[in-house]
Amino acid sequence: MFNLAILKDTVAVHPSDFGGPQEQAITAELNKKYANRILHDVGLCICVFDVTEAGEGKVRYGDGFLWYKVIFRMVIFRPFQSEVLLAKVMSSDENGIRLTLNFFDDIYIPLRYLPQPNAFDPNERAHFWLPPNPDADPDAKPPVLLDSPTAERMWIDKGEVVRVRVESDEFYDDEPGPIKMADGVQVVREVQARAPFTVLCSMEEQGLGPTSWWNAAQTAEEGDDGAMDEG
Repeated sequence: MFNLAILKDTVAVHPSDFGGPQEQAITAELNKKYANRILHDVGLCICVFDVTEAGEGKVRYGDGFLWYKVIFRMVIFRPFQSEVLLAKVMSSDENGIRLTLNFFDDIYIPLRYLPQPNAFDPNERAHFWLPPNPDADPDAKPPVLLDSPTAERMWIDKGEVVRVRVESDEFYDDEPGPIKMADGVQVVREVQARAPFTVLCSMEEQGLGPTSWWNAAQTAEEGDDGAMDEG
């Protein structure tokens, strides 16, 4: 989930920080600049791990700052493919489920990665899975699933803790490009509301999904084993 990235930058230290340790002042400035920032094809910056190299501080004409060329290691959030995460359901809609880790909210489970068969109940605003039933129609579609008894549904409710597997991640560069002109008229660039970094996950395999499902199954198995021992 977390790894270290080696970065280079030039950082300015304010004169009020000259009396303290050099590395501490540099680290504080780097954290101000990078913490909670998405670096394209790198990940979400958490904090500076350490400063591995710092050049001699130089004063530029016109200000009293000391400027340092530094090489440092940054703690990055970027889960690897097939890694299993514990997250919380943030919201659900017809397209899938959105999860949160409290510090990162752009984790999504598309419909194709949900356990099958499943359907979205618009009244409950939640997806549900129907456990295998030998008497059920194997080709049942969502409209039929919505007619299923509520007691038989395994809900994926908002706020529930789920275990998911990382399938992929996506970076989106939202930096504005040059202004375009058409026949002498400025073309307004359409703004796209899209997260710069998203993680796609699945819960379609055994052991994945709400932890309450598997905790309940384990409790039931332990109860059956106890009953057999007594017999």
